This record gives sequence, C-alpha cells and structure tokens, in this order.
Amino acid sequence: MTGVAEHFDLLIRNGIVVDGTGLPRRRLDVGIRDGKVAKFAHLAEATADEEIDAKGCIVAPGIVDPHTHYDPQITFDPYATVSCFHGVTTVLAGNCGFSVAPCKAEDREYLKGIFARVEEMNPIALGAVRWDEFETFDEFLQTRKGRLGINFACYVGHSNLRRWVMGDDSHRRAATEDEVRQMRAMLAEALEAGAAGLSSSAAAVHMDINGDPVPSRLAERSEFLALAEELGRFGKGSITFLPASSIGGLNEEDKDYLIELGKRSGVPVIIQGLGGRNKVDAPTATWEASVEFLDRATAAGAPVYSLLISRPFDRPVVFSPECPHYAAVASWHAMMRLPKAERDAMLRDPAARDEMRQAVENYNRDPKKGTILPPPLWTALFVDHVANDRNAGLQGKSVAEIAEETGKSPGDVVLDLLLDEDMATEFRWRTETPEWAEAVRVAQQDPRMIVGVSDGGAHLAKDDAADWSSYFLRSWVLDRGAWTLEEGIR
Repeated sequence: MTGVAEHFDLLIRNGIVVDGTGLPRRRLDVGIRDGKVAKFAHLAEATADEEIDAKGCIVAPGIVDPHTHYDPQITFDPYATVSCFHGVTTVLAGNCGFSVAPCKAEDREYLKGIFARVEEMNPIALGAVRWDEFETFDEFLQTRKGRLGINFACYVGHSNLRRWVMGDDSHRRAATEDEVRQMRAMLAEALEAGAAGLSSSAAAVHMDINGDPVPSRLAERSEFLALAEELGRFGKGSITFLPASSIGGLNEEDKDYLIELGKRSGVPVIIQGLGGRNKVDAPTATWEASVEFLDRATAAGAPVYSLLISRPFDRPVVFSPECPHYAAVASWHAMMRLPKAERDAMLRDPAARDEMRQAVENYNRDPKKGTILPPPLWTALFVDHVANDRNAGLQGKSVAEIAEETGKSPGDVVLDLLLDEDMATEFRWRTETPEWAEAVRVAQQDPRMIVGVSDGGAHLAKDDAADWSSYFLRSWVLDRGAWTLEEGIR
C-alpha cells in the first residue's frame, strides 16, 4: 500500500551506501532534509527539490579532520578550502594552544604574529580576518552562525587564556593562583559557549614572532592540570596537547604527566607523533614502548590518543631566503640569505664547507638556541628539477644515492649543485620508505592512533597535508588493502 510520497530537500539515488558504522555496503537511496540525513531506503516514489544520480559511486559520510588551524581562515572562507575538496565536512581548529579567540583588541597583532610564526600563515591572509567582530570565544562562535559551509568545531587555546589574563607576562613567567582561577573561569565560559575542549603546547619549536616562547610554554604543570580539572567539571570535549618531549621522542616524565591530565580531566588527551623520533616522524623508533604506554594509560582510565600522519611528506624544497626547512641548521640558514657574491664565496670557502658538510646531520637540538625542528634527511631529499642539462642524470635520485655514486658526502653533493646551478636546483622532500610504510601500517591498526592528519589552514608554503583523506582512501584502503572500504570509512 502506498501513501503520500515523501519529499526531501535532496535525494541521492542509485548509489552504494557505506554508512560509516562499519556495516557492509548497501544499495540504497539517501534522503536529506534540513541539512541532515533523514532516511536510508529505497525511495523510488519520493520527490525532492534536487536529485543526484550516484550510480556507480560510493555514498559515504563526510570526513572529520581532527587537527587543523582553520579558525582564522573560516572567518572569510566558510568552506575550509582546500580540505573540503577532499571529502572533509568537519574540521577541528584551534590546535597547538592558540585559537583566534579569545583575544583582546590590543592583543590582535601579537596573536597574528603567533599564527604567522608558528603556523606560517601569510600576514596578508591574516589581515582578512574580521578581528573587529569578536573578542571572547562566545562572540567568535556567534559570528559564525549561518555563515559556515562545513561543520566547524574549535578548541580554546591555552596561550590565548594566558595572554588575556597576564598580558606580556604570559610569555615570561608562571601564573599566580589568582591568574589560574581567572583562566579557569574563561575556559568554563568557552566550554559553555561550545568550545571543543582545550589545546596547549609545551614544544620548544613554538615561538612567537619576537622569538619568545608562546605563552603556554611558560605554564607550570600545576596550571595546566587545574585547567584539565575545569574540563572535568563539564565532562565533554578533549585536550589536545604537544608535550615538550614530542620533539625527540616522548619521555617517561611526560608519559606520566599525560596520564595525570587524563585522570584530572576525565576526557581523552590527544598528542602527536607517538612512537616517532619527533612529532612528524613515523612510529618506527619506539613503537613497542608506545603501545605499553597506551595500555598503561587505558588501564588507568586516562585514555591517551595520538594523531598519526598516514600520508608521507612530498614537499618542494628550494634553497632560497624563503626556505623554511633548514632553520635549525644555522650555517645553511644563513647561507641562503646572503647576497650572491658573499654566498658564492662561502660555498667555495674550504673552512665554511668543512662546517656545512656535516651541519645538516648535526642540526640544533638545544631549544635555547632556536628551533629544533629537524631538517629533511639526505635519504629523503630528491633532485626534482635541474637548471643545467649536464645535470639531468641526477633528476629523480636522492641526495644520499648521488653521494654514494660519486663518492662525495651528501652535504657536498648539495653544495656543489647549488654552486653549479646558482641556487636554481629544485628538490623534493619525500618521506615514504618501506620502513615508513610498514610502521604506519602497523600503527594505524591501534584504535588509539587517530588516522590523519593535516595542518589545514597552515604551512601553505610547505604542505598542509589537507589531502590526507584522499591519500588514505586511495593508498591505504584501495591500493594497499590495509582496511576494507567499510572499515576505512569508519
């Protein structure tokens, strides 16, 4: 018996539905009403304002990107471009301890400087943010109502709380008990307004535009634990945190600290790079010990999760004043910024060459002397395009491979090529190796590893990895078969 035909805003017909629960795929229609999925069924008699024929296609839920920095961009780009082009329909922003709000009017330039320095956002783009529309976190969220093209959630940044309460002292000293109470009250207000939780960073790579530590790095552990307790009062959201030892490998002290944060808050604690030598490394160095730590945290009722970079780096590298990859290698960083005559003289100077030959392998590891973010390893740096035809045979080879063939050190290979081609050689930083692939294959099977991950909205001069979701489905699900399609989408 048929009744009145159902009507939908949108009907997606004839597709194969993979619904995200892990259930087997089904050939069904999807009816959408008021922006939400209203029905999975055979809807032959239904009508709609708009229809899509999905014959031959998979119909699946949108992808959630749990680590982005779209909170500045979302104020003038409601679709979170370019993540939206890769199936992402939900983004979590405000990571790494800084968010676009709360921010007093007099602190806007300071906050712009953090976004520009840490997340390498273009000052011109930051100038497009409508800072005058909000100061508090609640005001920021209110400005987004009716103006979003994706689902948007945002953490409140620990550095923002400190800056609001402590001003310039926020990146100079620990907070007083009264200042911590004020930060707790601000966090509570943000959570009431709809914040996704709290983000923070103790990582030595995070500096403001003046070269000072970002405010969250000056917080004593008692301060952050007090904020975690405030989260516990609400019982929702999560903590996303970059511990100090995330660059170099998580130490036992930080492991205990993460478990305590989970106990105090009662919410998941999300970190980066677990098992790797640094926060952007594959989990190859200490994976077995990492699983033991995750098991210990779970047993303690303090679940810890780690973001997992499941798509390898593939970044252009050009040795120029704008190159961001060698900031931890003082001599190379300085060489790229010299006038041509001085630079060529440096590249020919035996004493300078002696230092530079091994400098990349011995990059800075002392936070007091500047950034400690590792540069590209010679095994991962490939010649992508040469300027002189006589060097054409080098294209596609890694620097390490060329060094082995020529009997030179890898440093000399690059220095000679830069001198020969007047710095015009183009390289690529590619991290995929058999070791990387096997490590990521194993790690992503642990349910406490969160597959991803991008820095959407940031690092556009490098590679924000906003296409990680397309890579995951293509490479790990379809090509490598690490997951069934149903499980991969789930």
